[in-house]
Amino acid sequence: MPTQMQMNRIIEQKGLAHWQRLSEHAEAPDFSAFKDTVVAMFGHSDFIAEHCIAHPEWLASLLDDNALHAFTQHSDTATVYIPPYASMLRELLTGITSEDAMHRALRLFRNQHMLTLAWLDLANQQPIEVSLARTSALADALIYQAYLWVYQQLAQRYGEPAGPHGPQPMLMLAMGKLGGMELNFSSDIDLIFCYPYKGETAGGKKSLEHQQFFNKVAQKLIGALNKVTVDGQVFRVDMRLRPFGESGPLVTHFSALEDYYQEQGRSWERFAMIKARPVNPRGDYNDELLQILRPFTFRRYLDFTTIDALRHMKGLINREIRRRGLSNNIKLGPGGIREVEFFAQSFQLIHGGREPLLRQRGLKLTLAALAELGIVEADAIATMYDNYLFLRKLEHTLQQLNDEQTQTLPEDEWAQSVLTSVMGCASYSALTTELDSRMAAIHAQFNELVEEHHEAHDETDTLFTQCQDAWQVDLSQEEFSRLLTPHLDPRESEQAFRLLADFRTSLRQFRLGERGVSTLDELMPELLHTLIQAHPDRLEQVMRRVLDVIKAITGRTTYLNLLLENLDVLKQLVKLCERSEWIATQIKRFPLLLDELLTPLYLEQQNTSLEESRAQYSDELRQLLLRVDPDDVELSMDTCRQFKLCQQLRIAASDISGSLPINKVSDKLTILAEVILDTVIRQAWQQMASRYGQPAHLPADQLGFAVIGYGKLGGYELGYGSDLDLVFIHNAPRDVHTDGKRSVSAQQFYIKLAQRIMHLLNTTTLFGQLYETDLRLRPSGAAGLLCCHVEGFATYQREEAWTWEHQALVRARGVAGDGDLISTFEEVRKNILTLQRPLPSLVSDVTSMREKMRSHLERTRDEGIDLKQCAGGITDVEFITQYLVLGYSHKFDDLVRYTDNLRILDTACELGVIDAQSSEHLQQAYLQLRDAYHQLTLADDKFAQNTQTLDRLRNWVRKTWQQVLSV
Repeated sequence: MPTQMQMNRIIEQKGLAHWQRLSEHAEAPDFSAFKDTVVAMFGHSDFIAEHCIAHPEWLASLLDDNALHAFTQHSDTATVYIPPYASMLRELLTGITSEDAMHRALRLFRNQHMLTLAWLDLANQQPIEVSLARTSALADALIYQAYLWVYQQLAQRYGEPAGPHGPQPMLMLAMGKLGGMELNFSSDIDLIFCYPYKGETAGGKKSLEHQQFFNKVAQKLIGALNKVTVDGQVFRVDMRLRPFGESGPLVTHFSALEDYYQEQGRSWERFAMIKARPVNPRGDYNDELLQILRPFTFRRYLDFTTIDALRHMKGLINREIRRRGLSNNIKLGPGGIREVEFFAQSFQLIHGGREPLLRQRGLKLTLAALAELGIVEADAIATMYDNYLFLRKLEHTLQQLNDEQTQTLPEDEWAQSVLTSVMGCASYSALTTELDSRMAAIHAQFNELVEEHHEAHDETDTLFTQCQDAWQVDLSQEEFSRLLTPHLDPRESEQAFRLLADFRTSLRQFRLGERGVSTLDELMPELLHTLIQAHPDRLEQVMRRVLDVIKAITGRTTYLNLLLENLDVLKQLVKLCERSEWIATQIKRFPLLLDELLTPLYLEQQNTSLEESRAQYSDELRQLLLRVDPDDVELSMDTCRQFKLCQQLRIAASDISGSLPINKVSDKLTILAEVILDTVIRQAWQQMASRYGQPAHLPADQLGFAVIGYGKLGGYELGYGSDLDLVFIHNAPRDVHTDGKRSVSAQQFYIKLAQRIMHLLNTTTLFGQLYETDLRLRPSGAAGLLCCHVEGFATYQREEAWTWEHQALVRARGVAGDGDLISTFEEVRKNILTLQRPLPSLVSDVTSMREKMRSHLERTRDEGIDLKQCAGGITDVEFITQYLVLGYSHKFDDLVRYTDNLRILDTACELGVIDAQSSEHLQQAYLQLRDAYHQLTLADDKFAQNTQTLDRLRNWVRKTWQQVLSV
């Protein structure tokens, strides 16, 4: 733990670094006379430093004693001096006619005056109560003056909404700390918008209904405050406290507002409404609004529902604290700021209906009223409020470090040093000791507020009942969250509540009937129970995926019953949806896939050989196509697509269950693609031959055509959603034509055949695409023929191909078509790959290409690693094996026998081209990296988290790269 001297030095070093930047500012005046002061303040806050460096004139104002005189002269008086923010801002906005200019003016005004407040706070030149009042007043001015500007601009176009007391305003209720004039330094603002009466605007070029007019005002005001520009943001605006939350209208008229709070207002909304304060100046409309809200907030009598609500909310808070372990959060942790607020608000709700003194918005006045009324002892109130101010000062200091909304104690030494300095403690440990003591005192008083409520049953006995209530009882979000605590944390509860609410809304489009409603009412608690028990890391994402599937089958009671009567299928569905967005989407689009989940055998794919898998897939697809009229092209396409979807689902289920290792998953996906390709070729051939006849040079039962698979397909490494890198070749002599009535040259026939194959593979039907394909590896790339002669292919590879194209050829093999033509291709491939290449130039070509690939393709982000393109990643292993083949196969032609990396490395090791340890390390790294990449794909993610294991694997690959490519 740093000493006080060391902490001072840390602050000074930060300040000097910022001072150096200020000194280099071309337009900054000479501040050398104030260096000590400036360095000290810069050392306490990046926020202060950044804005002073960007605006030296603001710093000059801060260093002017006369400019700060009014602030410091009146800080300790009973009446807090509030700068005339409203009039200053109004004058600033006068004459501004463009939104962009208005946005800029607001942000600069906000930043300059927040800078002043931070300066005073961190220099301890104003008490925290004064700082809170001034911060709130600044926010009021920014909100209201921005509103006036927007209102006036829109009124010029649409006219004003008239009312009995003059033009109707949009009333803006400030909620939370802003409502209580206790806003923290870097806070979002909670607002509710409303207007008095319905009608139409008058006096403008175009009349609008009041609702439309005020919606436009609200949207533009939110944009003016919330939008992030180059000058920053005025405030983050939160509108979720409005009636009906995010699904409710942005602005509500008084009558609808009154109906909502009378009929649907929840207990938590009563708590929120205690601090509700119109930002607009006092007036008849304001008074009318407050008359609507008062009876909802403060009831004339003390009823047991209020006491129950208090007990449940306290229990919710305590459970949340325990669950989240918020020991270092001064707002949400035990004894934090929120507990003080809850303490005061609880008494306000209980007694405020009968005691006008308790209808205060500010915490200080409320606590004073509790003491005056004898509800709480005056000494206890004084102690609690003193502790509260300590927490608020600490919170402000935290947020003034860099204008960030945080209430969590920092871990870095600079921030700890600043907190210690500003709070006047001898050391950071002394600060945390005092903080712990104060929070413990608050928490003790908080715990005495409402008697603990004990659950009647063990959690495991009641979970399903709670899930039934969660679906079948009309609950508010707070009640829903309380019900499912501690099974879900508050964020998860909010997400689950919103998803279920959206799902309920979507049910309106279905005519379910009594049976459908009954089935759904039984199924949904089972689903919620299954989700909570499984409790995946990304609960919201998994729940959304599963609900999308349920929504897709809601109109089909048979599928709902299938899930209800087979809960193992429901669990399997949740498991699959957890692991893969792709699987969830396929099941949602094609509910027939649910039938696959009924057969455990299908979901436990055997670790069979390639040929056994090929025979199994070929036989099953043949059986399916026997039921389809060969002339029904559309049904044939759909049958192939359904077959592929079902097989991929089976493979994925086995993969997720762990019954198939990664290399066997890729084997099965690769063989599946080959079987489908072979079938598609036959279908395309029949369709083309019926139109043009067959090329005349062909013997019986031959096509003179083959498909060459490159990349993952060629290397037996296909994954879910992989595209197919293909090259089409034929062996037709130049002068050959087809023998049909519409005769064409054999070259044209094979081009048309290739086009038809692409059509059958790529066309999107109701069951999606078969495969996305890429033909850019053919000779001459996109400029080359769609299907080329095998001799032309050989000539191109021998005379024109680049090194990277020979690298690609390492992983190329015939995957469908005539065996004889594939054999010819294999001979061409062998001849090309076994050419002797100068190793220095080969190393240069390979390393150069790798660097180009990495610079163009590697995707980076702070929190993750691109396993494919990163240094020491999957592609590096592939390049090493390709280099070994191209560099040494002229000596050892066995190196060209295989197209998959693992067997190439085995062969290279057996031949002594690479040592055993390097080979083993590369193979282990390749398998584990591919497995991790594969799991990321299933989980709908792109980046891996860095781990020691990942570092070790990448180091193996990097080390071997240096050893092998160092010629």
